[in-house]
Amino acid sequence: MRLRMVKIALYAGMTLSACLIALFIFQAAFLDRFLQRRITTAFADAYPAYSIQMAGLHYSVTDNRLECDSIALMKLDSTFSCSVAGISVSGIGRIQLLWGGGVAPDNLVSSEMNANNVLLNFHELGYELHCGRLHVSGPDSVIVADGIELHPQVNDEEFFAGSKFRKTRYRLVLPHLRVAGSACLGLLEGHVSCARTAQLDSADLDILINKEKPYFIDSLQPPMPNDLLASIIQIVQLDELEFTDGRLNYCERFAVAGKPARLTFDNIQILAEASSNRMEHQDTVVIRAEGTFMNAGMVKTVMMIPFPSAAFTLGYSGSLSGMGLPALNPFLEIAEQQRFKSGVLESLAFDVRVTAGDAKGTVTALYKDLEIAAINGRTGSESGVVNSIVSFISNNFSLHTNNLRNNPGSMKIGEVKYPRKRGEEFFEFAWFALRSGIGDVVGF
Repeated sequence: MRLRMVKIALYAGMTLSACLIALFIFQAAFLDRFLQRRITTAFADAYPAYSIQMAGLHYSVTDNRLECDSIALMKLDSTFSCSVAGISVSGIGRIQLLWGGGVAPDNLVSSEMNANNVLLNFHELGYELHCGRLHVSGPDSVIVADGIELHPQVNDEEFFAGSKFRKTRYRLVLPHLRVAGSACLGLLEGHVSCARTAQLDSADLDILINKEKPYFIDSLQPPMPNDLLASIIQIVQLDELEFTDGRLNYCERFAVAGKPARLTFDNIQILAEASSNRMEHQDTVVIRAEGTFMNAGMVKTVMMIPFPSAAFTLGYSGSLSGMGLPALNPFLEIAEQQRFKSGVLESLAFDVRVTAGDAKGTVTALYKDLEIAAINGRTGSESGVVNSIVSFISNNFSLHTNNLRNNPGSMKIGEVKYPRKRGEEFFEFAWFALRSGIGDVVGF
């Protein structure tokens, strides 16, 4: 009799356990579906121009963590879409999540979010932005992004073939980005307020302009630094931006699939500071940068951008250390059909002021033994009657072959005079403004 009672109790216990487990699983599944409906409904009410789809959503009550296997977000006009391979949010207020407020930013101030393989497609612009890992911490006020890549959705030839007019192609690789001291959950509302510092490590930016095509006269002017600064300030308020060990590759091409003219900057270090009480210049963003130019000389520059400023107005000054001038041939041979056969730059200093898109200033270049040859733009050859005549005239009549302080009467300071042309990007404009002063010194 006693054994029978033990068996009955055992069977009853097993049955009850099975029921409790089934009930727990059922409740967990019910809760997951409830939360998914709550989130999608709240999102649709807040952002009616977008649609959202989620798969594998699960909320762990014991760990207080919301997880989702994948999220797909799309703007209804098909100009933008976003996908996330996996996301988790922990530290959510349970009461607010289950009974009121949902996942509104105010209810996530103590939470942390991790997302993997975030892909944003800007279909109208033809670009996509990928982030391998994104970490947002409310308690620590930190945003960390690893493996950032920005590039067109197609290859260069398809990108340029999509327009009858000139375009600029950007490719950016940014291994690590860290923003600290921010109310980072404001990202969910489209802004970050009071961010203190941003650090960018080892960024690689490649710029290519297809100059074989004309400008579109009626197109909008590309944004200049003051425009970009104004739009960035609306999203994130930075006191300081630090950029370390970067690289810039600036290229211009003059034929379809042709070899581009190239200017390179390596080992770039940048420090940008917004206006503050400790700065000498108020209402001004100051950018200090240095790097290796064409693997030959050290360039240092300071750029001062007044803010706010509706017009394209700024100042930039700096210096370039000694280098052999033939190092510039990868650009000059293609862009100018000229080649430095010899020449040594001892130093170069520049001071340029841009007012409403009109650049004026000075260039002081100390150099010696300058010799330039005209070349065939297709073959690169210096031979031929026309090239010989051009080279002879350049080197014996118009070219200022030496510009040194110890030679009386030979020292010349170049004048920068360059109005911005329609459609010019900032790097293009800054280079040609500086080039106008160099050309005034050298004589071309």
